[in-house]
Amino acid sequence: MTDYSPIARRTTLILFIAQSLASAGFIAAATLNSILGAKLANSAVWAGLPSAVYLLAGAFASLFWGRLMDVTGRRNGIAGGLLIGALGAGLVVYAVGAGSLGIFLLGMAMMGIANAAVALGRFAAAEVNLPENRGRAISYVVLGGTVGAILGPLLVGPTGLYAVSLGMDELAGAYLASLVLFLIGAVVVFIALRPDPRDVGRLVAAQYAPDSLEGVARPILEIFRQPAALLALTAMIIGQVCMVAIMVITSLHMVGHQHALNSIAAVLSAHTIGMFAFSIVSGRLADRWGRAPVILTGAGVLFLACVTAPLSPEVLPLAVSLFLLGLGWNFCFVGGSTLLADQLAPAERSRTQGFNDLLVGLASALASLGSGIVFAASSYAAISLLAAALALIPFGMALAWMRRGPVPAAA
Repeated sequence: MTDYSPIARRTTLILFIAQSLASAGFIAAATLNSILGAKLANSAVWAGLPSAVYLLAGAFASLFWGRLMDVTGRRNGIAGGLLIGALGAGLVVYAVGAGSLGIFLLGMAMMGIANAAVALGRFAAAEVNLPENRGRAISYVVLGGTVGAILGPLLVGPTGLYAVSLGMDELAGAYLASLVLFLIGAVVVFIALRPDPRDVGRLVAAQYAPDSLEGVARPILEIFRQPAALLALTAMIIGQVCMVAIMVITSLHMVGHQHALNSIAAVLSAHTIGMFAFSIVSGRLADRWGRAPVILTGAGVLFLACVTAPLSPEVLPLAVSLFLLGLGWNFCFVGGSTLLADQLAPAERSRTQGFNDLLVGLASALASLGSGIVFAASSYAAISLLAAALALIPFGMALAWMRRGPVPAAA
């Protein structure tokens, strides 16, 4: 039998590098999106609109990328997505100087399309690995976000100063950095992600689980009617909604309390470190404990983060709460992604995973838009308490599923 583990390790490494570069660009931009949205729209009501457009575009693009990657391969899809993101970042730089909300939103939509392609990389890592290693493979790719969590916010201040030195608005600097990082990532993926994970995944399935190649692929709705797939989907949707609803409005919340950009960046950095730095732990726990206990843990941490976030507007308490918010999201995301990967045959993977990310993106886009509206009409505390209530849904579902017994994994 052919040993595909060296190819799997190399594939995971390249996807980790791509995730690192892309996340640094996305997170640098995310630090300023709500501030720039409120500035260009002249109203705090629309502070969540840029992130909503970004997420909505990414949601619909996920379905497109899922189907396209079955035809063109994962390498071409991810590299192409990053090139679209670079163009989008360039449009945002132009929009900042022109004061154009419309062009800014178009650029954000293109960056969302890019993020959708990059996010599907976690499933590319899963398909080249056997079930007992899938959790770790997904977590290693997600771990690439740690680089973005550290580098992204750190780029905001220096690139802002660089933009000013060029006669531009300081808010444009972060998007210039995003443009460069996306271009580098596209080159790395296009050159190094060979052989294509799609082809390797089929070879792995043919060798270790030939039965999974037989028969007709199930309809997507039939797949998500299965309790395990439904739990996976719910964990990812609710985790994303809770995280987005609080994260996108925290910058504006801190501006209202007279915090400087560096303080805002520090809180967002703590949040993104929570999102990504412990991926290696959550992945190993998903392989060792099982997928449902990891989801249960993540939902519990999300609840704790949501109820503590509004307790104090000071930097340190907010940083701790936002760190926990990221950590809870990570456990739900890694546990849910691994559980979903377990349920799919090769012919079902890309389109089902794309549909999954479509629903996750739609839910989080609504959360982003709703967050700005609720914040303007009520308070940061109201958003946090609503998110806390939602976190109880995957908590209860995971607890009920664990009582049913272990979840079998498909190859």
